[in-house]
Amino acid sequence: MNAPSLDRDALEGRLLDRLSKANKAFGLIAPGDKIMVALSGGKDSWAMLYLLQAYRRRVPFDFSLVAVNLDQGHPGFPVEILRDHLAAEGFDHHIVYKDTHTVVKEKTPEGKTFCALCSRMRRGILHETARELGCRSIALGHHRDDVAQTLLLNVFFSGRMRGMPARLEGPVAVIRPLVYCAESDLAAYCEAVGAPILPCNLCGSQENLQRQEMKALLNTLEARHPQIKGNMLAALNGAGLMTEGGDPDATLAALGLQPPSAEAADGPLIQIESPS
Repeated sequence: MNAPSLDRDALEGRLLDRLSKANKAFGLIAPGDKIMVALSGGKDSWAMLYLLQAYRRRVPFDFSLVAVNLDQGHPGFPVEILRDHLAAEGFDHHIVYKDTHTVVKEKTPEGKTFCALCSRMRRGILHETARELGCRSIALGHHRDDVAQTLLLNVFFSGRMRGMPARLEGPVAVIRPLVYCAESDLAAYCEAVGAPILPCNLCGSQENLQRQEMKALLNTLEARHPQIKGNMLAALNGAGLMTEGGDPDATLAALGLQPPSAEAADGPLIQIESPS
């Protein structure tokens, strides 16, 4: 059952405020842009599509959206559910079929995860499709939690300080409009709009993925230190890993958080209460 409209409106307003601040901070959307919204059918990409549609109505300039789903040939993938919902909601959309599932299964050694090869193949197909459709940018549904998890993955397992930039330049730019949004808010919003969430059986069949371990670790820490994910985004921005010349205090302000005091910064990890 969908959440009451008032709850949806309030949640949408909060998420649009975060999206707007990310756009102003990182220059994600410009007048006349044609944006390809990468729609996997998961909660984050559905929420992003609905929020970008709502953002179009809010801003004093025009840009266009086209939702693109890549049907990767997963057995039983219910592409018709996604297609029917897009049509019913009036979204401009495009379905691309490429059987990457078979290739990934064949090329991945036993006991290894599919994620790296699957991601590279999907990324190449999406960029090719964006160029064919005349899009200036590809919008990906990575959110605040994804960025924090990626930082830990790179530090712990690759020995690198690297995150997810909010905007990545190229022949077709990659933008992440949800970079300031919390996963829990996006999940609630997706439920409120009534979008059909499609599972990814290929990835979901693999247990103990490193990203899931990082997610569990961060959620455990966040229960004691509510500001921790916001602080991680601020640190990435200050180090220029989300955009050049990033301002960490501006990131905290955009997330509605307070910069820690000098004493807190020099001391051990402490709890800083999030504002209500």
